[in-house]
Amino acid sequence: MTIQTSLNFSFETTPRVISETGGALKLGALAKELGASRVLVITDPGLVKAGLLAAPMQALADAGLTAALYSDVQADPPEASVEAAVQAARDAGAEAVIGFGGGSSLDTAKLVALLMGAPQSLPEIYGIGLAKGPRLPLIQVPTTAGTGSEVTPISIVTTPTHEKKGVVSPLLYPDIALLDAELTLGLPPAVTAMTGIDAMVHAIEAFTSRHKKNALSDGLALKALHLLAANMDKVIADGRDLAARAAMLQGSMLAGMAFANAPVAAVHALAYPLGGHFHVPHGLSNALVLAPVLAFNRDAAEAQYAELAAVVLPGRRFATQAEACDAFIAEMTAMVHRMPFAQTLRAVGVAESDLDRLAADAMKVERLLINNPRPVTLADARAIYASVL
Repeated sequence: MTIQTSLNFSFETTPRVISETGGALKLGALAKELGASRVLVITDPGLVKAGLLAAPMQALADAGLTAALYSDVQADPPEASVEAAVQAARDAGAEAVIGFGGGSSLDTAKLVALLMGAPQSLPEIYGIGLAKGPRLPLIQVPTTAGTGSEVTPISIVTTPTHEKKGVVSPLLYPDIALLDAELTLGLPPAVTAMTGIDAMVHAIEAFTSRHKKNALSDGLALKALHLLAANMDKVIADGRDLAARAAMLQGSMLAGMAFANAPVAAVHALAYPLGGHFHVPHGLSNALVLAPVLAFNRDAAEAQYAELAAVVLPGRRFATQAEACDAFIAEMTAMVHRMPFAQTLRAVGVAESDLDRLAADAMKVERLLINNPRPVTLADARAIYASVL
């Protein structure tokens, strides 16, 4: 199979992006611009405990808005968690929604805005283009440089059967994405590493996607990977490096724009069952399977991986395309291995007896597997898991 950049494409993204240090203090003015007087802020308990919500909530109050806080978002949000957040929005009489946090909070906020604007059940809108509008006005404020959810039309939910399913609709693009690097300064190294690798995977898989890869997504993916690769080790070594944090946040957003239009593939398909069954953080799930998937795709994606080598290894010269491809795979593998998180499936609770179930569940994520440079069989999926057990 060949990977081609499509000449015919459409491109969509969040209509307004604000990147500003301290920008979270402008949330009140931004919400008023969207016509809201009552808002619901959706976040997780960890951010409340860390004190990150105090100033933004005060800014909302100072602007004359009535702001309620829902802070019970769960990682890999289950359906019940999303439904509880919708009920909180109803109780607050919310006229707009603000997502504040990592991917789980942002994904939950998207669905709350949607389900408040046009009541519908989650199970009936899993898939592509099944959601109905309108939705409430929505502002997204990421506090991690990872998911890029602030610029994607996707929300991932964990079903009662531990499957991860996506709601995919242009309705999920927020009205405003607000990037404030100060909000990421307190991220621990392990979380920084997991989310950073997640963003890098978005860029890599968008650049090698077999469907909808286009000139805009390519340019965004390359710039995203450049920013992320150049700053990853810096933010792990010094989490207070504001310039590096800002670069990571912008890289994550650009990668989000890329994969929202040129979708991700096998890394994500194999990562989802790890989150669904073992509650492995999404970024770590991606990191665990990244290296073996790159190796698996090597022959099918050699030309694209060679291009990416110039981004992650600037200044290096390569004699052949094959050499550049192999250098890219080696560098990404080395980057994962030097990150401060678990390096094997056993370390996150997976046993050999779980591999068949993981592989079977990964094969259900067909909407992503079809984008992979090389077809993935059930045996392939199991072998990839086994290689990092």
